Amino acid sequence: MSATLVIDRRPDPAMPTGCGSGCSCASASKPPVPPPSDGTVSVNGVEIAAEAIAREIQHHPAGDGATAWRAAAQALVVRELLLQAARTAGFAPSPERDDAGRWELAEEALIRAALDLAPEPQRAGEAECRRYYEANVHRFRMPDLFEASHMLFEPTSDDAAGWQEAEREARVLAAELGDDPGDFAEAARAFSACPTARQDGSLGQLRRGELVPEIQAALESLAEGTTGRVPVRSRFGWHVLRLQRRIPGKTLSFEMVAGKIAEMLDARAWTMSAAAFVLHLAKDATIEGVVLDADVLSSLPSSGRALP
Repeated sequence: MSATLVIDRRPDPAMPTGCGSGCSCASASKPPVPPPSDGTVSVNGVEIAAEAIAREIQHHPAGDGATAWRAAAQALVVRELLLQAARTAGFAPSPERDDAGRWELAEEALIRAALDLAPEPQRAGEAECRRYYEANVHRFRMPDLFEASHMLFEPTSDDAAGWQEAEREARVLAAELGDDPGDFAEAARAFSACPTARQDGSLGQLRRGELVPEIQAALESLAEGTTGRVPVRSRFGWHVLRLQRRIPGKTLSFEMVAGKIAEMLDARAWTMSAAAFVLHLAKDATIEGVVLDADVLSSLPSSGRALP
């Protein structure tokens, strides 16, 4: 039994790999979703292939096929608008490497260059950053920490008798222990079924929410430097808990976060500028088969700039 089992990081339930007949239907690729009409999609006479829209659909999950198709088509229309703008401006692709050393594709380089045609927004000043900080100060508070230890008593069997015996052992030990940390450490090394027994039962410093709810609630009720007298049951077994200390979270000062706030506000301003630029391109273009809406502008490529 690992100490990490106490921490609530359960994976999502596994998806089935098939219907059970051996056909592997769940892993098979889904057929392309057809457009909601027979009309073609084009930008200034350049048609966007139905196959390209079908491939793009995977990046636009939606409640129904028509909505997913429309979002995919809109995203490719935006892409085509930017490519045409780059070519009209006479840009040649100049690919750059990403942080992993991979070269971007030629079309990606052209899109990045086209987005640089968007007007450069005014950078956030100290006054604007401070207003944001004061309106959102709760976002800059470090979380509370709990320095805790535990002992785990696993049931020897998964029936009622096994759980009752584990509870009995945990209750006997919890009743005998006082609040001395040395006594708890000695007992953890001797009796705990968790590998943390080798570290005197220590779970280290944990944020609120990292533990399963029943363990978290029990720790919240303990005073600093005390051992719980009543064992707590989780799906792993019975736990005897000790709260060594609480470390209250601190609010970061404006000076500590001003740079990050400025980056975020600058990125937000650039996103708005880029969206307005794309809308301007769309207004002057002949677009057939789909109508752009505001939501699609959230899928704008980043032009290499940090987005929030």
